[in-house]
Amino acid sequence: MLIVRSKIKEVAKDFNVAGDFPDALNRVAEMLVKEACVRARENQRRTVMAKDLSLLLYK
Repeated sequence: MLIVRSKIKEVAKDFNVAGDFPDALNRVAEMLVKEACVRARENQRRTVMAKDLSLLLYK
């Protein structure tokens, strides 16, 4: 598990966090890490970098 429910609650502040939300967010995080690993491998690197993330919002 990459995602910690207590940390989600810190960010969500006044909102409740449903029991299924951390699991769903964890699946998204795992997918992003795996995709970043593919990009790093395609660039002949064994180090995953921020630039390997596929998020449009990331800068």
